[in-house]
Amino acid sequence: MGGPGWVGGTDRDATENGCYSSDFEGESPVPVDAELLQILACPSCKTPVTLVKNGTGLKCGQCHRVFPIKDDIPVMLLDEATVEAD
Repeated sequence: MGGPGWVGGTDRDATENGCYSSDFEGESPVPVDAELLQILACPSCKTPVTLVKNGTGLKCGQCHRVFPIKDDIPVMLLDEATVEAD
């Protein structure tokens, strides 16, 4: 079946939907999907998060935690977050 990053469907479906954009050489990673970003919230204080660091993290405006994005997947675990002043 599909190669690295395969999430189901055909390879054509995956590339059209941006499911594994970083698997293609020469292409820049696609930031977190806008619909997903609208529903993501800080697991600590339940405040919406925003993209920071050129799309490599998600920051909570209330508690200032920054959650990493690894392999195009937001890691919304408190143990993985760092705290930034602003």
